[in-house]
Amino acid sequence: MKRIVIFASGSGTNAQNIIQYFQKNNLAEVTLVLSNKSDAKVLERAKKLNVSSKSFTKEELISSEGISTILKQQSPDLIVLAGFLLKFPEFILKHFTNKVINIHPALLPKYGGKGMYGMKVHESVVKNKEAETGITIHYVNENYDEGAMIFQKSFQLSENETADTIASKIHELEYEFFPKVIEDLLVSE
Repeated sequence: MKRIVIFASGSGTNAQNIIQYFQKNNLAEVTLVLSNKSDAKVLERAKKLNVSSKSFTKEELISSEGISTILKQQSPDLIVLAGFLLKFPEFILKHFTNKVINIHPALLPKYGGKGMYGMKVHESVVKNKEAETGITIHYVNENYDEGAMIFQKSFQLSENETADTIASKIHELEYEFFPKVIEDLLVSE
């Protein structure tokens, strides 16, 4: 069975959705959820779904003895960033080449980069009167939101769209497509 490790910084609805998706099939399992915030709701969600979880400090992330050691022990087939807000260390990316993916709530390359996450993205989309927006799933590299694109799904925006209505539509796309793209990546390995 394939192994998935999820990194998340916040609420963890995408992490929960991915865990539940793979609990219903025999292809893969989420073996660990990691968060850089000890009070992140994602840790509670993982516990309720009987998935191991751990919080860590930024120092543990960038240390060659910290999270890197845990990941090597876990030996994941895929590392999934689901609302993880810290820059991923290059030495981990080199060890897990083409095995770290992220989801972004916009159609990259637009509205990507440092500081562009969550409502900040949606507010920018509204402010710039974009005709469409959507999600991008991509490999992670040493720069924020610049890794090779795996998948995009877009939708048209209406004139009266708000950041909140966009956020709701983005979540629907994330819940529908993120687990399926993960599954496709694991099957094609």
